[in-house]
Formats: sequence, structure tokens, C-alpha cells
Amino acid sequence: MEAMIILILISLTVAVGFLIAFLRIAGSGQFEDMISPAVRMLGDDTPPPPAQTETNQQ
Repeated sequence: MEAMIILILISLTVAVGFLIAFLRIAGSGQFEDMISPAVRMLGDDTPPPPAQTETNQQ
């Protein structure tokens, strides 16, 4: 029974630590812009070179 109490206290300590870390990161603006990274990924490609066409003029 004593081991259960120790494990519960350890898990609560870890959970509170993660909660504090999340609140600190969320308060610093880490999650403010959720659209730009997805849109930026789509625009990174360089345009393909123009296709060369052959014309047979006789």
C-alpha cells in the first residue's frame, strides 16, 4: 500500500510539472500562429523550368 502512495505522488509531481511547462510555453506565444507553417510548406518549391517544344517547320 505504501508503494501505491509513493507512485501516486510521483505521478502527480510529473503531471504538475508538465502542466507548468505547457502553461509557460502557451503563455510565451509558442502556439499563436498555427496557419503559417502549413502554408509556408506549400510555397517552398521552386517553379519547374519551362517545357521545351519542338516545332517541325518544313
